[in-house]
Amino acid sequence: MALQLDPQLLEILACPCDAHAVLTPGEDRLTCTACGRAFPVTDGIPVLLLDEALPGTGPAGDGRDDG
Repeated sequence: MALQLDPQLLEILACPCDAHAVLTPGEDRLTCTACGRAFPVTDGIPVLLLDEALPGTGPAGDGRDDG
């Protein structure tokens, strides 16, 4: 089942990384179109903290911003 978020909310949400790119919805996450980090959505609330990016996502493949 695909993630259901208000389209107006998706328009204003952006990745917290320096690129501030658009986020695309997935099953239970939002994925940054620039850095590849995936952020969980818990109880309908996006958790857009770099430290909370899902493991194995992002430029280094570890979900953390090392640069």
